[in-house]
Amino acid sequence: MSLDRIAAEQPPQKPQERLSAWLARDMDAVNQLIRDRMASEHAPRIPEVTAHLIEAGGKRLRPMLTLAAARMCGYDGPFHVHLAATVEFIHTATLLHDDVVDESQQRRGRPTANLLWDNKSSVLVGDYLFARSFQLMTETGNMRVLAILSNASAVIAEGEVLQLTAAQDLRTDESIYLKVVRGKTAALFSAATEVGGVIAGASPDQVQALYDYGDALGIAFQIVDDLLDYGGTDAAIGKNTGDDFRERKLTLPVIKAVEKASIEERAFWQRVIEQGDQREGDLEHARVVMARHGAMEAARADALAWAAKARAALAPLPAHDLRDMLSDLADYVVERIS
Repeated sequence: MSLDRIAAEQPPQKPQERLSAWLARDMDAVNQLIRDRMASEHAPRIPEVTAHLIEAGGKRLRPMLTLAAARMCGYDGPFHVHLAATVEFIHTATLLHDDVVDESQQRRGRPTANLLWDNKSSVLVGDYLFARSFQLMTETGNMRVLAILSNASAVIAEGEVLQLTAAQDLRTDESIYLKVVRGKTAALFSAATEVGGVIAGASPDQVQALYDYGDALGIAFQIVDDLLDYGGTDAAIGKNTGDDFRERKLTLPVIKAVEKASIEERAFWQRVIEQGDQREGDLEHARVVMARHGAMEAARADALAWAAKARAALAPLPAHDLRDMLSDLADYVVERIS
């Protein structure tokens, strides 16, 4: 579908919506494959739980990144669809597990699966989706994409475990935070873009560029999510604002505030984060302390810098409408906190 045709049909304004319009036929194939592979002949709870999350109106950003990378690099075979579905299954599995670990009650504006069913169902269905993702990977017959996506799955789990030990420790600094974010978020973004280039037979420089773009985009995306938890709305983030604070997570704006904390402020952070002694009004006070030290603005500057790195990474890739959309997407990710 050409951009002229899209324009004639009054295109959506958001970059991910333009991507979705350009990739509509491929995304239809991905969605059909997801529906087919989340079925289970013997355990009907699997499609029930999976459908609750997958069909909850998610943006499908990660699989679109795979499709866009492959198409931008000239791919016209069938396996970009398998890889995009694989990426979505991995993402959905991690969300199911994360909601159990975090004891979350809302995801994408709806009650979480662990709340509607139970923790056991969420964990086991997540395991099923991981298994399905590996089946899809092998069907491509490409060992390199299998290595990339299996490695990303391990890195995601490693990042989540690191967060368990680092999240409530005031000694956690920005370097550790970056390791957590690269694991829990950016690893799947970079794998999604990288495998699109690999399946298309792109040059090593182009594959590296796609990896770098996904990595930087994923980091910017997570920083923005961290900021929205303190300054956004429930609708904007698809969960309850303040959840990171209540779960005692040391996200980037908090880390920046702790770095500049007075003795009194550090005692506050020790009480609410390390000790978990949270009282009425503490969330509002945390926002005041962060504002006092410009922590939100500093974290926003970091997000903008990572978005700029994502845009710059696209330079070695072929001139293409999709490359322009991916560049715009990096800008849009941080515009959410403008």
